Amino acid sequence: MPTFSYSARPASGGDIRSGEIELGSKDDVLAYLHKQKMIPVSVREKSKELNLSFGTGITTRDIVIFTRQFATMINSGLPLVQSLDILAEQTENPALRKTIGETLYDVESGHTLADAMGKHPKVFTELFVNMIAAGEAGGILDTILLRLATFLEKNDALVRKIKGAMIYPGVIFSVAGGAIVILLIFVIPTFQTMFESAGIPLPLPTRVVIEMSKFLQAYWWACMAGIIGGVVGIRQFYQTDYGQLFIDRLLLASPVLGDLQRKSAVSRFTRTLGTLVSSGVSILEGLEITAKTAGNRVIHDAVMNSRASIAGGETIAGPLKESGVFPPMVVQMINVGEQTGGLDEMLTRIADFYDDEVDTAVEALLAAMEPIMIVVLGVVVGGMIVAMYLPIFDMINAVK
Repeated sequence: MPTFSYSARPASGGDIRSGEIELGSKDDVLAYLHKQKMIPVSVREKSKELNLSFGTGITTRDIVIFTRQFATMINSGLPLVQSLDILAEQTENPALRKTIGETLYDVESGHTLADAMGKHPKVFTELFVNMIAAGEAGGILDTILLRLATFLEKNDALVRKIKGAMIYPGVIFSVAGGAIVILLIFVIPTFQTMFESAGIPLPLPTRVVIEMSKFLQAYWWACMAGIIGGVVGIRQFYQTDYGQLFIDRLLLASPVLGDLQRKSAVSRFTRTLGTLVSSGVSILEGLEITAKTAGNRVIHDAVMNSRASIAGGETIAGPLKESGVFPPMVVQMINVGEQTGGLDEMLTRIADFYDDEVDTAVEALLAAMEPIMIVVLGVVVGGMIVAMYLPIFDMINAVK
C-alpha cells in the first residue's frame, strides 16, 4: 500500500499534528482523519522507494499477548488507566512499551482508548481501533477485547501454518541452489582441465555444463544483479494497482498454492467480518475494513463490490457469487445468514470450517512439493554429474 504523510488539526482545537499512514488511497486517509475527529490540512503520497526498514519491531505475537493480557485485566475489573500502566511496565518489547506508554498518556489526557490507539496505525490496525471504539461505545470493552484476542490468536495461527508450509521447500531449494553454484564454480572447472589435457571430444551435455560454468565464473555479478533487480522489479510492480491484481489473480489460479490461498483468504474474510459484525461495527464499515485485510486484491475487489451492493439496498451474497472467488457453499451460507439475521454466527462457522480446510490444503501442498523437489533436484544435480562423467566413460573405452 502507498504511504501518505498528513497534517491535521483536532476538531476540538489545538496544534496541528503530522504523521504518516499506509492506506489504499488519499480518500481513505481523509476518511480515517474524519473518523479520528481531525480536520485535514494537507495529505500527500510519499514517493515510492525501496523499503529497507524492519518495520516497527512489533510482531503480531506481541500484539496477541498484549490484547489477551489487556482483556484479562479489564474483565477482572481493573481500571483502564491502571491496566495500561501495568502492561507498559511488564511488556518486554521496547517499541510496544513505548507505544503503550504514549497511548496511556493520551487516555489520561482525555482521549478515548480508540482515538489514542488510532494514532499508531502501524501497531494497531484499523480493525483493532474500530472494534475498540465499538466496545467503548457499547460499554462492553472487556467482551470486545476477549473477541479481539481470540480473533488475533486464530489469525496468527493461520499465518503461521502458511509460513510453516513454505519453510521446508524454501530451505531445500536454497540448499540445492547453493550446491549447484558450488559445483559450477569450483568442481566443474577441475573436470574441464582434465578433459582439455586428455584432448577428447566432449558430448553435448558436457559442453553445455562447461559453458554454464564459464558463464557463471565470468558474469556472476550480472547474475546477482539480475536476481536482485528481478526481486525489486516484482516488488515495485506489485505496488501498482494493475500489478497487484495481476499477481494475486495468478496466485489464485496456480494449481496447489492457489487452493491454499483461496481457503486462507475465505477464512480470514469470514472471521474478520464475523468478529466486526458481532462487536457492533456496521456492516458497511465492517466490509470496508475486511477488504483492506483480505491479503489479496481479487478478494478485496469482490468484498468492495459487496459493500457497494449493500449500499444500493441489495445483498452481500450476489457480488461474492459473481466474483467467482468464493466457493458456492460460502456464498449460500452467507445468504442464509443475511436472511435469518444470524450473519455473524454464520461467518464464524464458515471461518472455523475453513481453518480445518487450510490444514488440509497445507498437507496437500507439502505432499505435492516433495516429489516435485525430488524430480527437480534429480534432474538438475544428477544431470550435471552424469554430464561430467560421460567423457570419463569415453576415456575408459579408449584405453581399452
